[in-house]
Amino acid sequence: MSAKVDLYNNAYGNYGEDVYRQVRLDTYGEDLGQTSWATSAESAEIPQLLGLTSNSYVLEVGCGSGRYALQLAETTGCNILGVDINSSGIATANQLAASRNVKQARFEHCDVSQKLAFAEAAFDAVFSTDVLCHIPGRPALLAELFRVLKPGARLLFSDALIIGGAVTHVEIATRSSIGYYVFSPPGENERMLQQTGFQLVSVTDTSAEAAGIAKRWHDARAKREAALRSIEGAENFAGVQLFLKCVYELTSERRLLRRLYVTQKPDSTIR
Repeated sequence: MSAKVDLYNNAYGNYGEDVYRQVRLDTYGEDLGQTSWATSAESAEIPQLLGLTSNSYVLEVGCGSGRYALQLAETTGCNILGVDINSSGIATANQLAASRNVKQARFEHCDVSQKLAFAEAAFDAVFSTDVLCHIPGRPALLAELFRVLKPGARLLFSDALIIGGAVTHVEIATRSSIGYYVFSPPGENERMLQQTGFQLVSVTDTSAEAAGIAKRWHDARAKREAALRSIEGAENFAGVQLFLKCVYELTSERRLLRRLYVTQKPDSTIR
């Protein structure tokens, strides 16, 4: 059984370290504090897919270090609230918001597996990049997101843990070594979305792109092994590398799939 590996505390707590910045640049081509399987091209499409404007109030579930949310606020003028259960990520996000003087972005510690403390129909859009697979009780979370979205508003999320083929217990343990995960069969997200009341706008298979990120991330870290080992410790460094290698193998072989979902809460004015 694979030992538990600390990916997120190191990534968020050491956000400002140059070695992590260089790893992000090699992995994604730009530094937005990423720890996901979303390419820069996918990230750039999110404002259009959600229809964001300067009047939008947006919720990001699993904001991490907050860097992407800040870019959305700066480029679209929208107001955005980022929530995450990782305290290091929220601390970094608030520091970045203050240093960049971005007034329309806020970040809060939040366990989204519990009922959300937001009013009904509070948000014009919600998005979540590779986070819902970490959350216990996905149907309840989808119901809460449906509740806090305005009629006609969109939810965008990705899921990199859709089972596409045979996966061994060792591979599942390695793929799950960085935290809680829910693996699901094809069609399960669609079923839950329909059951909740969402209308499916589009589903895009991004497995090949996710595999590429895993490979570049692994290799970028390998080039900087000495510096990362001094921060993370030898055992944890090796664990992260094994995790990334496993992600690459499973996703490139399409035994695990990543899909991007765009959904919409029905407009109550339409009959």
